Amino acid sequence: MRENTKGRLEGRTAIVTGSTYGIGEAIAKVLADEGAISIVTGRTEEEGERVAGEIRSSGRSAEYHHLDVTDEEEVVKVMRAVYEKYGRIDILVNNAGISGPSKPTHEYTREEWERVFDVNVTGAFLCTKNVIPYMKRGGGGNIVYISSIYGIVGSQDNPAYHATKAANRIMAKTGALIYAKNNVRVNSVHPGFIWTPMVEDFLKDQSRELGVALEDLKGELDARHPIGHVGEPNDIAYGVLYLVSDEAKFVTGSELIIDGGYTTR
Repeated sequence: MRENTKGRLEGRTAIVTGSTYGIGEAIAKVLADEGAISIVTGRTEEEGERVAGEIRSSGRSAEYHHLDVTDEEEVVKVMRAVYEKYGRIDILVNNAGISGPSKPTHEYTREEWERVFDVNVTGAFLCTKNVIPYMKRGGGGNIVYISSIYGIVGSQDNPAYHATKAANRIMAKTGALIYAKNNVRVNSVHPGFIWTPMVEDFLKDQSRELGVALEDLKGELDARHPIGHVGEPNDIAYGVLYLVSDEAKFVTGSELIIDGGYTTR
């Protein structure tokens, strides 16, 4: 926790979707550490209350709201409740997402494909759609889409997930153009491999399929990065902090790649 009592986001309100664990949790905590009121959201009450409680125990402000981003009624309810309580919504981080099956495109069912798009694309759309009116009332704001390096480059696995992350990238650029006149900046962040439950579960699946030890697979993944290791959730959180802070007042429509050099090869 910062020693000083005034941070870069003092008095601002930040909604972070999918912030009950992993990258979203780290973002909610870093933004709160810089003075924001962090609105922790997700579908697991126990984990959401844990994250919000840990933020409050550090002397910062946070509260948990149940939010399924695919349910527009819930999205509307949460946005309204936050605005009515605090009189402003300054920051939205569209982080909620699922990976979907890791198999070739032709083996997907339509239901599997649409489920990934429903969460990762339509969910981000619904949150953006319903937060913009409040940001316009407040004279501006910041929206960040958590995309992926695979929203920029190709890969041989998780085709639905990667397609959704490419969509997030363009959603950010389109939003930047539409809402610049309203003083709303919109950017995307593109994480490489970050040690989160999603990446760990992916490697566990690979370990079972290939009969290779998890530790060996993680070592191989570390070696793919010029910097020598996979990232940590805070590596992404501090990138988001920059984009939503006043230091980035001239930054909109950008794509911030945080991947340990993975995509430079």
